[in-house]
Amino acid sequence: MQLDPSNLDSVDFEKAELIPAIVQDYATGVILMQGFMNKDALQTTFEKGLITFYSRSKSRLWTKGESSNNVLRLVEAHTDCDFDSILLLANPEGPTCHLGTQSCFADAQPELAFLGTLEKVISERKNADPNESYTASLFAKDLSRSCQKVGEEGVEVALAAMKQDKEELLNESADLIYHLLVLLQRSDISLSQVVDTLAKRHQ
Repeated sequence: MQLDPSNLDSVDFEKAELIPAIVQDYATGVILMQGFMNKDALQTTFEKGLITFYSRSKSRLWTKGESSNNVLRLVEAHTDCDFDSILLLANPEGPTCHLGTQSCFADAQPELAFLGTLEKVISERKNADPNESYTASLFAKDLSRSCQKVGEEGVEVALAAMKQDKEELLNESADLIYHLLVLLQRSDISLSQVVDTLAKRHQ
């Protein structure tokens, strides 16, 4: 069940004063970390919009990133079917783990999660120096150039498939996906919107 300030009482804190709270990257689906929450921590998370745990070592509420500034901005919160654990979808600002990695589970990365990471990188390069970034150089050119690149790469994918050259097909497909992400960014369309469209068609 999705949580909001009006239904936080549905979480069963009577079963256990502290319940597990798992944080997932909203854009990539990567599991970032796991902590514990009491009722005050959950309420504070919604009030601040920043994920806040109950620290067992500090014996107090602890907002992730309060000292490092690597905060986790809340997007959505859900409780499980037994109402005794919480899944938090968040947008991380900086690395989540104290070791400097994106996730506290650094070696557990879903294969398709990189698409979300790549989309973030492309977005961040919009205003970079065109002389130092190929991505920035695409944004500096007219929209027609990005449209042309997607068309060219699409043809290259088809030709590679016709030749049954798997290595070339892999490389050309990667080029096509990259340039498509750039074009979507230029059109203010997110990858998640494309996925939503596919999901609606599937239904």
